Formats: sequence, C-alpha cells, structure tokens
Amino acid sequence: MLDPSSSEEESDELLEEERRDVLVAAGGGSPRSLPQPPRDSRGREAGAARAASPSPSVLSEGRDEQERLQREEREKRLRLQLYVFIARCIAHPFNAKQPTDMARRQQKLNKQQLQVLKERFQAFLNGETQIVADEAFCNAVRSYYEVFLKSDRVARMVHSGGCSASDFRDVFKKNIEKRVRSLPEIDGLSKETVLSSWLAKYDAIYRGEEDLCKQPNRMALSAVSELILSKEQLYEMFQQILGIKKLEHQLIYNACQLDNGDEQAAQIRRELDGRLQLAEQMARERKFPKFVTREMENMYIEELRSSVNLLMANLESLPVSKGGPEFKLQKLKRSQNSAFLDIGDENEVQLSKSDVVLSFTLEIVIMEVQGLKSVAPNRIVYCTMEVEGGEKLQTDQAEASRPQWGTQGDFTTTHPRPVVKVKLFTESTGVLALEDKELGRVVLYPTSNSPKSPDLHKMIVPKNSQDSDLKIKLAVRMDKPPHMKHCGYLYALGQKVWKRWKKRYFVLVQVSQYTFAMCSYREKKSEPQELMQLEGYTVDYTAPHTGLQGGRMFFNAVKEGDTVIFASDDEQDRILWVQAMYRATGQSYKPVPASQAQKMNLKGGNANTDVSPLYTDRGQKHGMDEFISANPCKFDHASLFRLLQRQTLDHRLNDSYSCLGWFSPGQVFVLDEYCARYGVRGCHRHLCYLDELIEYSENGSVIDPTLLHYSFAFCASHVHGNRPDGIGTVSVEEKERFEEIKERLSSLLENQISHFRYCFPFGRPEGALKATLSLLERVLMKDIATPIPAEEVKKVVRKCLEKAALINYTRLTEYAKIEETMNQATPARKLEEVLHLAELCIEVLQQNEEHHSEAFAWWPELLAEHAEKFLSLYSVDMDSALEAQPQDSWDSFPLFQLLNNALRNDTLLCNGKFHKHLQEIFVPMVVRYIDLMESSIAQSIHRGLEQESWQPVKSITNSLPNVALPKVPSLPVNLPQIPSFTTPTWMTSLYDSTNGSATSEDLFWKLDALQMFVFDLHWPEPEFAHHLEQRLKLMATDMIEACVKRTRIAFELKLQKTNKSTDLRIPSYLCTMFNVLVDAKKQTAKLCILEGGQEFASQWQQYHSKIDDLVEETVKEIISLLVSKVVSVLEGVLSKLSRYDEGTFFSSLVSFTVKAAAKYVDVPKPGMDLADTYIMFVRQNQDILREKVNEEMYIEKLFDQWYSNSMKVISMWLADRLDVQLHIYQLKTLIKIVKKTYRDFRLQGVMEGTLNSKTYDTVHSRLTVEEATVSVTDAGGLQGITMKDSDEEEG
Repeated sequence: MLDPSSSEEESDELLEEERRDVLVAAGGGSPRSLPQPPRDSRGREAGAARAASPSPSVLSEGRDEQERLQREEREKRLRLQLYVFIARCIAHPFNAKQPTDMARRQQKLNKQQLQVLKERFQAFLNGETQIVADEAFCNAVRSYYEVFLKSDRVARMVHSGGCSASDFRDVFKKNIEKRVRSLPEIDGLSKETVLSSWLAKYDAIYRGEEDLCKQPNRMALSAVSELILSKEQLYEMFQQILGIKKLEHQLIYNACQLDNGDEQAAQIRRELDGRLQLAEQMARERKFPKFVTREMENMYIEELRSSVNLLMANLESLPVSKGGPEFKLQKLKRSQNSAFLDIGDENEVQLSKSDVVLSFTLEIVIMEVQGLKSVAPNRIVYCTMEVEGGEKLQTDQAEASRPQWGTQGDFTTTHPRPVVKVKLFTESTGVLALEDKELGRVVLYPTSNSPKSPDLHKMIVPKNSQDSDLKIKLAVRMDKPPHMKHCGYLYALGQKVWKRWKKRYFVLVQVSQYTFAMCSYREKKSEPQELMQLEGYTVDYTAPHTGLQGGRMFFNAVKEGDTVIFASDDEQDRILWVQAMYRATGQSYKPVPASQAQKMNLKGGNANTDVSPLYTDRGQKHGMDEFISANPCKFDHASLFRLLQRQTLDHRLNDSYSCLGWFSPGQVFVLDEYCARYGVRGCHRHLCYLDELIEYSENGSVIDPTLLHYSFAFCASHVHGNRPDGIGTVSVEEKERFEEIKERLSSLLENQISHFRYCFPFGRPEGALKATLSLLERVLMKDIATPIPAEEVKKVVRKCLEKAALINYTRLTEYAKIEETMNQATPARKLEEVLHLAELCIEVLQQNEEHHSEAFAWWPELLAEHAEKFLSLYSVDMDSALEAQPQDSWDSFPLFQLLNNALRNDTLLCNGKFHKHLQEIFVPMVVRYIDLMESSIAQSIHRGLEQESWQPVKSITNSLPNVALPKVPSLPVNLPQIPSFTTPTWMTSLYDSTNGSATSEDLFWKLDALQMFVFDLHWPEPEFAHHLEQRLKLMATDMIEACVKRTRIAFELKLQKTNKSTDLRIPSYLCTMFNVLVDAKKQTAKLCILEGGQEFASQWQQYHSKIDDLVEETVKEIISLLVSKVVSVLEGVLSKLSRYDEGTFFSSLVSFTVKAAAKYVDVPKPGMDLADTYIMFVRQNQDILREKVNEEMYIEKLFDQWYSNSMKVISMWLADRLDVQLHIYQLKTLIKIVKKTYRDFRLQGVMEGTLNSKTYDTVHSRLTVEEATVSVTDAGGLQGITMKDSDEEEG
C-alpha cells in the first residue's frame, strides 16, 4: 500500500509552526493555522473544555475527563459510521467518475525549503557555486533575492501554503523579461536565447546540488493525490481523512463484502427503496422542510422521487460484474504509462509461481563411518553423495579399518525441501563385477532450519548384512537465501488458498522491496504448491479455534475478502512467524501476544494504544455490527456530508500540494458519489464549502477566488430559482445561509482588496486579484439577471483602495521605523529618513504597477487615486522633514529629483495632486538657489579677474571637477554648494592641454554645472521649466559678456607693457587671455543657446547673436592688437636699415670710414645679425602661438594678418626708396627677411593666395631688380644671398 504523506508527529510539528507563523491579512484578526486532523481537533476541544472549567477541584477535573472521553467516543463512532458510507461509495460507484480535466496542482513550498532556497541564491551571489554567469544575470538574481526572496510577504504566503516552485519561477521570469528587453541588441544572439539561458541557470541555482536521478521507489499518498486513484488508494486516503485505522478498515471491508458487486448492488437497491418510502411518508404526514413558498412542498416530493428514479436508472445501466473490470482496466492503463506514474504498487501485478523460485547452497561434509564389520580391514571403501535431481560426488578412498574422510561436497538446488542421499561402497574384487558393492545408505531431508553441526546417522544396510549397527557421521548445511525471511511447518486454512486444514511447509519469500509471498512447498519441488501475497494483510495473534484439529498456537492474516488461519506447535515458533509476517506486511498495527497484553494491562501500562477489545473475531464482529447494519436512510446526511467535506478540506490543505482550496480528482469523485447516492442537495454542499473556504481565507490561507466564484454562482443561481442542478425548491434555511455567506464573502473580498499587496504579493497566485474583483462584482449583484451599475462597483473598489493606501503606508512606516526617527532626529537625519522612505514608496508604487495594474485595468484611474492617497500620506512626513531644514539648505534637492523622476514618467501621476504639491514646495527653493548662484558667479568674476594672474590652468584641471563652488564672504548667506555634480563634457580635454585662466574655467564650469543641475531636475511644468532654462541662458550670456569685456581690457593693458624689439616673446598670459576668448566662443554655443521651438525663439536668436558678435569682434580686435605689436617690431628693424639710405649722414660716414680703412687693413663687411635676430623672433613667436593658443582657425587668421601686414610694411618702406638704390647691407637683410618670412609662414599653413599677394610680388620684383643691379657693379658684395629659390641656403 502507499506510504502516508507524513507521520503524525511531523504533521503536528508543522501545524504548530504554521499556527505561530501564519499572519492574518486583515488588520485586527488573530493568527489561525489550518485545522488539524480529527484527533487533534478533539484535543483542542478537550483543552477548551478544561480551560472553561469553573474550578480546579479534583472532582470537576474527573468529570471533565469523563466528558472528554465520552465526546471522543461519540466522534469516533460518527467517523466510523461515515466511513462505512464512504467505503460503499468507493466500492461500487454508479453515479460519478473521477474527473480528468482538472488542472494539475504544483508542489507547495514550505518554510524549510524557502530557507534552503535563500541559502542557495546567497551562495550563488557569493560566488560559491560552479554556475558561470555574466554581470547582467548576477544583477537580475541579486534584485530577485533582495526584493522577492527576502520579502516578508512572500514568507507569509509560503507559511499559508499558497506558494509553489512554479510561482517563484514565474516571478523571476517576469523580472528578467523586462531586463532583457532593455538590453541592447547583439548580433547573432537573440533575446529569446538569453531568456532561455537565464532560466536554465535559475533552475540550476534552484535545484542546488540535489541528485535529481534519485527518485523514491514509492510515492506518498499525497504525492499521487493529483492523479486518478485506484480503489485501494481512495480507501487509504479517506482512512487518513477520518482517522480510521487499517484494521478497522479491513474489518469493515470484509463485513460489508465490499468486493462483492452483487451484495453492493443489493445494498444500493435497499437504500433507494428506503428513500422512496421516506418520501412517501413525508408526503403523507406533510412534514416538509420550510421552503420559501408552499408550492415547493409538492415539488420537493417530486424531486425526491425523480432523484431516486435517476439513481435506479444509473444502477440498472451498469453491467452485472460492475466493480471488477472497470478498475482492472484502469490499473492496466496506469501500469502501461509507467513513465507518468511509478508508485511501486506491487498489487497491480499478480505473482506467478515462477516469480518465487529460490536457490539454495548445500554443503555435505562426510566425517567417518562407524560399525563397519562386514569388510576386510584392507579393503578400499568410499562414499557418494547426491542431492536428488542433481549431480553425484564421491569421497576419497580409505581402508575399511579407518573409514575417515572429512570430504566436503557443494551442491546447489532450487528445492526448499531437497532430498540428500549418501551411500557407502566397497570396491568389488571379482573379475566379472561391473559395479562396486553398496554397503549402506542414508536419506536426509534437510531444511534451512536444520542443525548445521555433524551428527551420527544410522545407515540402511542390505538384507543379510553383518553391519546392523552401521552409522555415518556427517554434516549437512543448507544456507538461507537473503530473500527467504522465514520457513517452517505450519497448519493453515484460508478461503482462497489452503482450503484444507493440514500441516504444510511454508516459506516467507521477499520478491521485491515491497512484495512478500507466503508459499507452501512439497518435497523435491522448486515451485510452490500454493502462494499468497502478503500485501494488504494484517497479521495478529488469535485465540485457539476449537474446531480445528492440529496445531496449538494460532494466529491469522486478515484482508478485505480473505482471512487465513495459521497454527504452530509451540509459542516461540508462532512469535517468530508473526514477527516475520509483521515486518513483511508493513502494517502500522503491531501484534502483541495475549499474555503480554494482559501483563501490561495488569501493570496499568498503556504501551500500545492500538491494543483494543476488538482483538478476537467475535469482539471485532460485535464492534462493527452496528455501523454495518445501520440504515443509511435514518441518518442526516447533510450534517454528515458537512463533516466529511470539512475533514477532506483539512486534509487537502495540509497535503504537499498548493491546492488553493481545490479538491483532488479522487476527493471530488467520492464527494460527488456521496452526494448523489445519499441525496445531499447541491446548494447545501456549496454553502458548506463556501463557509469553510471563507473561514480559511479569513484566517490567512490562500484560497483561489475562482473556486469561491464557482460555488457562489451555483448557490446564487439556485436561490434565485435558476435550477443549476435541476432542483427548483429553495428552503428558507438555504436562503438565509446564502445571505449570511454573501455578507461574509463581500466583507472578505473588500478586506482582500484593501490588503491586495499582502493577500496577493507580487501578483501571486497568478490572476487571483483580477478574479477577486470579478467575484466582488458578482457578489454585489442583487440577483443573477440584473447587472450592477459600474459606478457602484467602482465606488466600492475606490473605498477599498483608499483603505489600502493607509494600510500600505502604515506598514511601510513601521518597516522603516519612521515614527521614532521623525520625533527625535536632527534635521539632517530627518531628511535622510524621508529620502529613504521616498525610495520605499516609489518601490511600492512600481510593484503595484508591475504586478497589480493588470487586475485594475478596468479602472486605471482608481489605482492612480490610490497612489495619490498613498503619496498624500507620505507628504505629511515629507513636509515635516522639509520644514525642519535650515534656511538656504540645498540638501533636499535629491529628494525632489528622486520623486520627480518617478512621477514624471507616470502618465496618471504626472502633474497630479502630490506632484503639484512637490513643485510648490521646491519652486521657491530653486529660484532662491539660482539667485544666490548668480550673485556668487558675478562676484567671483569680479574678484577673480581683479586678482587674475592669467596663468594657464593645466596644473589645476585635475581637481577642478571636484572643487565646490566658492563662498563669497561679502554675502550675508552661505552660498550654495553643488554636491555630486558631474564634470562637464567639454572639460575632458583639459587634462592634456593648456586652456584658459582659473577664473574663466571656474566660470564656465559653474555655469555648465548649474545648467546641468537644473536640467537634471527635469522640471515637469513646461512654463516654469522654460523660464528656468531661459534665465540660465541669459545669465550665462551676461556672465560670458562680462568676462569677454574684462579680458579684452586686460589684454590691451598687458600688451602695451611689452617691448617692441626683436627680443619680444609673446607672454603666456597673453595666450591665456586669447584662450579665454576662444573658450568663450565655444561655451557660448553650449551655454547660451535655447532649444528649438521655443516661444521666444526669434527674440532669443537676436539676443544670442549679440553675444556671438561681441566675442567675435573681441577676438578680431585682439588679433589686430597682437599683429600690430609684432609688426611694430618689423618696423623697428626697417628703421635700423634706414640708416644706410644713400644721402644720409650716417650712410656717408660709414662709406667714408670703410674706404679709408680699407687702404691699411681688411675691414669686415656688415653681417646678417639684424636679419637673423628678426627671423628668430618670428619663428619663436610662431611656435609660442601655435603651442599655447587652442583654436587653429584664429591662429591661421593671426598668421595671415601678420604676414600680410609685414609685407605691406616692407613694401611701403621700399616704395619710399623707389628712386634710390638700396645699400648692399639693406638689400641682403631684406632678401633674407622676405625669403625666410615667406617660407616660415608657408610652413605655418598660410594659403598660397595670401603668400603670393600683389604686395609680395611688388617686394619680390624690387628686390630682384636691386639684386641684378648689385651683381653688375659689385658681384661679390651679396655673398651668395639671392632672391632665387635655393634649398642650399642656410636656415
């Protein structure tokens, strides 16, 4: 038979844990566990009775104990009577069939499994498993672990028995689907593949290191309860449900002849006839139940007659042999589909004799022969040994004077009762002798219980032999095979086997782990003569049977439809047999010899509660007689069915499946059959069912609202006269009970909707909340035909959600312990707690949207109202914390960003009541913040530029992004600091290049950070957001304009202080100023441009072009000033060359001095120092500008103007000397300056058009002509300097 789902001790412990842990969803309810089995309920009632005792006196305690025992006895008798009716329904069903279309229920998770699951996921997150996973999967698992697995709501649901492994997997799958959708597309890897891979890894984590290949050989009854059950399994299930012992079931089975189809059909006919007689009696005496109308009384009688006639027709339609073929076919189908169900039920296959063939090993050791006289001492003798039906072995030869061997022969046989033959021979000496002479023999019949030590056996000798006292000493050892549990001789008498009382040799054989057979054997036979499978039998000691001759100590084996009586010759043998059979049957009842039981009773012990006065057959018969012979028509089957359904539901909710209140197919079958056979009204059945389900649900159990809906709809249809089961009569009791149930159900549903986060955590069970709302609409209907107005349902749901907001926020604050903090904490601590509470509130709203919005899809605005109500409760704590903050404290901005980012993306909550309230609080703070920032930046520009050293900021850029905005001492308030601003994107280039001054970089960073801060606020109100943006852009424009103007003035002042000689090297601070303007140009495009489509786009464009023009003009002016400065150096060089003009005093003096001196010494001619100095000046300043100015375009403009102006100056200088021939020194210097300038500026990227301008051509032509003239008059004076292109010239 099938194992029970758990022991009584285990179930008691589990229920105790659930009683402590199950929480009630309703606010004021007290915890309640699932009802316990009947024995425990009796204990509770007894405990209640004891607690109610008015006095602790010994007398009252004794009276209470007596009342408890009487009550237990009444309950026991009632359950036995009920079981008799149920057993008859199972034995011979003729109305119902086991449903095959019911949804399979998943195994429920318990507290221990949840804890193990948490440990496995924690181990994975700690890297303690071998599962390879990427960061995205680890993040998904971490979120699942923190949010779902560690949730107290999930723990409560697990404790209530409403969670299965499938629920946990579905929640994970839903979470990762959302995550995977947000991942970027990867070529060659579909998101479906990622999902399936992640689910496979989840399954691996869920299973842990369990060996899934280890499947139990047998499944508990609760594990097969979802399947189609056989009769034996149904019997066992309802034995557990009603607390019936196996022996009591067997006695009922035999006494009721449940295996006899004819008897059961006759019993049904008697019952139906009795019901008809009761209906007729009721019609005669006019004793009817109280109905809604008097017209229903006659209708009630017709319904009774009609139902009985229908049952008669059903019975008549059955074949005569009903009860056997159908269930055998059912077993056959189940055994064929062994992959679907492997429960190890060996009873389904009948054993054959070949299945119990045994194999034995025999050892025969021949020691010696005594009393051998007929043979001469020197003659040779030997022995042979054989097991009949097998081979023959021979000992060594020995002399007749010493016939000793010690030879061992090994044999194997399949006979439990083998025949062993040992013979003594002497060698024949005759010539014609064909065989040796046999001197004696012995025949033995060993068994596994025979002595194993050597013994003397008298041998049978031939006639006229002298060896009359011939004996042989030998040992026969027959082993016991492992699967032979016991053997020996017994008397037996049975109904199906061993039908004659006689002594037989029995062997108890273990065929498999759970199948044992009692076999009787004859001599020299390997197969048993008869056998009996012990599965399902109960063995017990019995009193002697006086009518049976033979055997002294009796015991029997009892099963449905069979009783086998055994007897042994002594008490010890009986005890051994009973113990062996007790172990083989696996029965829970442990047999106790009558003598031992009497001793225990005499001692006052109660060692075995199963010891009962029903031991003897006579006592058993009298104990069950009243239940078996009871007339079913005289019982109140409505109350009996209520008890049956309650106990069945208790059992169902305590089994290993997450049933949510649904019965298993087998339970539905038996309940259907009972109702049909004994006339239980459908409305009564569903009202009782609703009553039980509502009670369980009120006490924290998870009940499927669809199941409640089904039963409620049936009752409503019946009460309003729609005849769902063909019954048109409605009793007053049914109507009153329905109204009561309706009121309770309405209250329950409203409570569940108010606690939807806790009754249906994370949307589990799937679709339950939606079904609850649908059921509420049905319950609110006045009748089944008139639909309730949608506004009424909406009004009720709105009221529930208002309560839900308060419940959710209250529990959230209790979890966050906000009340304690808000009363005593500092302002900073209060703000921190409110920020944490805001995160929790957002998480709650997100979970509501994710898991419950689909259920409220009919009224999305109600869920939005719920969220507004929820947030309005939060706003009280938020306002309190913000009011406590000091003035001009900006630490609360993260709170606004957190809440605003969550609300602005919700179409229903964006710019809602709470959102507007949030904006009203922070508008003054934002305006004040920007005002102070504007003052701070303005003063920092003023003071910074006054003290500016104009050094490049390359050395401080690494710390700039983390520098807080400076405080200006002159302001009366603490200027705002900007915490955790991100570095502006344009500042990434500062780490590798020289840039503007400290003041300008600080200005641009502040402006960018301020704009990014306001942008990150994502202000939801468009007009104010536009106002903020416009104001910040205007502020940036004004600040940049001020910075540009001040830089322009400072540049000009600094430039004026530089010299005009060729020693001039452009200082780095001038380059820094240049860079400040370049950066201002760049930052203007970023910080001063509004997004397109603005209301004042044209006006703003005009204003923006003004700052652009200002920057551009300032850059041009600076370039012009700088070019003028460097050109002035060239003018100085040319002024020096002017000294050599013809006709000047200096020129005449030089010429005269040189000529006079040349007569006496070699006078050195003027060198090229002036040209070289100027060329070095040009080149080094070009390099400085190229290195320290960041904008290539402005560099090119500067070089263009520098080159052009230089050529103009040279051209003008030459034009002034058009009629005068240049001095040789002037010519050489100018040729070198012009050629080198041309080449240097070409290398710097000056375009060909600029290089070869008309001015340059004029200069080039003049110098070429001058060169030609000098070459005619003084060819060696130029010293190789020429205007012709040559790569050989020195640089």
